[in-house]
Amino acid sequence: MYLTDDDKRMRDGAEGDAAAAAMDLLIRYGYALDAERLCSIRNVAGTMTQPSPVKARLVAEGGWDKAFAVINLDSDRDLTIPPMRVPTCQLQHGFGPDSVDIVPYPRANVDLQSDGEAFYGRHGVQILATCTPYQVGNLPMRGEHCAWMESSAVIYANSVLGARTNCEGIASTGAASLTGRIPCWGNHLDENRYGTHLISVSGVLVEGFQDWGMLGYFAGSVSGEDRPVLAGSLSRPDLTELKHFGAAAATSGGVELYHIPGITPEAVSVEAAFSGPVPDAVGYGPAERRAVYETLNEIGSSSDVDFVLLGCPHASLDQIRQTAALLDGRRVSASCELWIMAPRALAVMAERSGYTAVIERAGGRVLADSCPAMSRAAPAGTKVFATDSAKQAHYLPAILGIEAWFGTLKECVSAAVTGRWNGGLH
Repeated sequence: MYLTDDDKRMRDGAEGDAAAAAMDLLIRYGYALDAERLCSIRNVAGTMTQPSPVKARLVAEGGWDKAFAVINLDSDRDLTIPPMRVPTCQLQHGFGPDSVDIVPYPRANVDLQSDGEAFYGRHGVQILATCTPYQVGNLPMRGEHCAWMESSAVIYANSVLGARTNCEGIASTGAASLTGRIPCWGNHLDENRYGTHLISVSGVLVEGFQDWGMLGYFAGSVSGEDRPVLAGSLSRPDLTELKHFGAAAATSGGVELYHIPGITPEAVSVEAAFSGPVPDAVGYGPAERRAVYETLNEIGSSSDVDFVLLGCPHASLDQIRQTAALLDGRRVSASCELWIMAPRALAVMAERSGYTAVIERAGGRVLADSCPAMSRAAPAGTKVFATDSAKQAHYLPAILGIEAWFGTLKECVSAAVTGRWNGGLH
């Protein structure tokens, strides 16, 4: 693998032992991937503050320097961690202080995480604490090489923003933050950004949050880890619909990049989305739409709902506004809890805009930093939950052993108010 003079300097310790350990990890990683070189990057989205029993033990033994060395650099050396070399943000992590006495989540974890935030903030990490960093200021430019974790963020960065990143891990992003390097392979290369599957929508119009999520779930199941191209009866999606589509495609498959000609930036036409002949289309119509809906609702059996979860990926300000409008003058059932997950920055904006007061007056909660799947925490005694997120309908039953209903925002709010599921495909 080709190394620049600057790469070699860091590898040989010219910028300190921590940077040398990071370069060693990236070189080993690059060899394993058969990468020809390292990309220069200046945007990292990773995770380092979230609590765990292993992290608590490492912090107790040697502080946050040791925890970063072991977990984020795969090194057992005694390292002092310097400030991040390139702009780095913390993605979603554990529940924060606003969850205390609301979420059954250990207070010790909240305190450990707050301590980690202070340490990494001093080291140049931006504590965005969201799976949607692009909603709160981290917006890489088209063509910019990045090192991001979190499947729904990666697919958004690649597809909607036209940035270039693979779905990285804790160690690779940790090493990238200290070096400004990542192996140049996969989505970083032009030849790996063309479409592989054409999905043609007909007989239905894909519009609205629910339908974009279901199409995403279908696209992921068809494409696997490849790159779908969408055509046909599609409305013009907004930010929330694109993040919902991408999260669903990355859930049912491993999609990291898709193209919607005329919408996403790298394909002006169906023909331009492919490097060669356009493949035969896979159809998506009423039957496929119905099948996806039934798959997402196959784990639900009881119509008694005791938990409603909104905001996966983390809710936009407009999603919070819509929820407040649906709850205005109503009351969440005493047998149910309603949580809306949002980036902390947008939670503050929702409070200032008056949306949070309406939601809390109805008995709901706007919570930041994490989600039940990430932190494995839901209201005590939860047996059946409802959500407007295809991603959470897929994951949370397996993680927490509960039943799931998937539907529209309006249906979910109705379930929260009545404690009953009355949704259906329209």
